Amino acid sequence: MLAATDRRGAEPVDALGGAQATGPAMPARGWLPVTVPGAPAGWRDLHDRFGSLPFAELFADAIGYAERGYPVAAGTAATWARGVAAHAGPVAEEYAEFERVFTVAGRAPRPGQWWRNPDAAETLRRIAATGAADFYHGRIAAALDAHAARTGGLITGDDLARHTSTWVDPVSVRYRGHEVWELPPNGQGVAALQALGVLDGVDLAALPPEERLHWQLEAVKLGFADAHAHVADPERAPVPATAALLDPGYLAARRALVTDRAGDPTAGDPERGGTVYLCTADSGGMMVSLIQSTYLAFGSHVVLPGRGFALQNRGTGFRLDPAHPNVVAPAKRPFHTIIPGFLTRDGAPVGPFGVMGGHMQPQGHVQLVAATVDAGLDPQAALDSPRWYWHAGRTVLVEPTLDPEVVADLRVRGHQVTVVGEPSVFGYGQAIWRHPSGGYVAGSESRVDGAMLGW
Repeated sequence: MLAATDRRGAEPVDALGGAQATGPAMPARGWLPVTVPGAPAGWRDLHDRFGSLPFAELFADAIGYAERGYPVAAGTAATWARGVAAHAGPVAEEYAEFERVFTVAGRAPRPGQWWRNPDAAETLRRIAATGAADFYHGRIAAALDAHAARTGGLITGDDLARHTSTWVDPVSVRYRGHEVWELPPNGQGVAALQALGVLDGVDLAALPPEERLHWQLEAVKLGFADAHAHVADPERAPVPATAALLDPGYLAARRALVTDRAGDPTAGDPERGGTVYLCTADSGGMMVSLIQSTYLAFGSHVVLPGRGFALQNRGTGFRLDPAHPNVVAPAKRPFHTIIPGFLTRDGAPVGPFGVMGGHMQPQGHVQLVAATVDAGLDPQAALDSPRWYWHAGRTVLVEPTLDPEVVADLRVRGHQVTVVGEPSVFGYGQAIWRHPSGGYVAGSESRVDGAMLGW
């Protein structure tokens, strides 16, 4: 068994695009952006379909860490502190439990400090023992219903009881003899696929490094422009068919828009969030690409008393413009940033990959796939390659390790490039590729706490 994992507490995100930044927005904290949690049901349903060990056994290690504690890693401590800082200020009743559970004497735990969450251990025991039924129909559901009613939340026990997982077929584009797979809308994977589809018509290998990077930037901007305009819950909104957005003719027309100068689309300001990505592969050939998130560092900051977990705030991904397909509405899924990826070649699996970071995720997918397919790098070398992050308009952030001559050329082309040394800006990734001669080769993010494990 081989697995690459990473837990991060902060990520640059931009779920909504420039139009959202100029008008009223969904709140980021409190009950209003809380949507029905799907993770416990997702764990159960994945196990029902693919699992082999008893469901309850899967929780033993997590329960142990929550009960007995663990030393907080340096990267986690830094992003934890940012999440606690965002919580500072007057504390309404809906936030009252946050400080008790997630701070130590009013602050985030320091690097190496031992931290326990026994309430979360008990919640995990209930989920493990009941196959997640307690979360949606039992004691946890009743507690959520009561806490929401008491503190101004809109989630009810009936909402929880009616939750079901949705199985979807992934979507893909061809990229130089490979197929890159992403989840369909309401996720933003289509942005990465559009960018790669645009780049597939360009001989990047024949171009100098600065021109390759320019093409990647412009392709990503085009992908985001469509994602921000069209991605919504396809079951509840009239949106273009994903196949139409990935049609080769349409991608060729988008490709024709790229010039040797920086384009100027709009996008919103980045925020920070919390996401976990994990990929794994076993000796039988089973591979998994999995991602989940509370979003925006501790999500809504609403913590159910005595249960030890913060509720996510994925409703922040909705828009308030009634003319937009992603406008907020009951029983509707918002625009989602989290996108696990998978790579195949001529239909045969190569392996799972992911790059956490909200708005960075499609950009990270494009960079990781290009480094693998175009440059022939192994997963670790591909993850270690200098990254760039398109922020908004012509603003581009790059790592200090990017060639200064490439930076200078990008500026000549009209990109407003800033070199920054903060690693969280550029996302955190993991990947596992199947080796042609057998076995696997994996990589884990060098910019933050993470691990590549084999057993």
